[in-house]
Amino acid sequence: MTEPSPSPDPAERATAQFDDLLAANRRYATAYRDSGLAATATRGLAVLTCVDSRIHILPMLGLQAGDAKILRNAGARVTEDVLRTLVLGRYLLGVHRVMVIAHTGCRMTADDEVDVHKAISGAGGPDTRSLAFLTTSDARRGLSMDVQRLRSWPFLKDVTVGGFLFHLETGLLEPVKEL
Repeated sequence: MTEPSPSPDPAERATAQFDDLLAANRRYATAYRDSGLAATATRGLAVLTCVDSRIHILPMLGLQAGDAKILRNAGARVTEDVLRTLVLGRYLLGVHRVMVIAHTGCRMTADDEVDVHKAISGAGGPDTRSLAFLTTSDARRGLSMDVQRLRSWPFLKDVTVGGFLFHLETGLLEPVKEL
């Protein structure tokens, strides 16, 4: 009698969940030509936008791989991590201008903090009340405040910062002036 084969370890089981993406990556690698790109942002640009997968930053701005540093988080909010990353971008990666791009239809503007926590709990998630999701009821106001935070950050004094609202309905960017 043979013993049943041992089940794969957790790392192997996790990797198996990505087999479709690893296969796609192997196809991608056959035509990959970006290994010679510089680590710096060749257009001197960093873009902070939302994690929303409907936002395709490079084609939206007419950019190519290597042109810009792309930062994403829920709601395109200026967090401590964004500030730290932009300081690195400014002094080590050639960034001298930053676009902050919020978008219409963002979940982080549709609900307040309490609603987001309830939605996560209602979806079977844990109690997240110890987390701040930085929701805002006014996308333009939140964007304006984040742009001002970047403009006044002492480590980024010589960086040009602009705020923009991406309209998912039309694909157009709207410059947002500070409120």
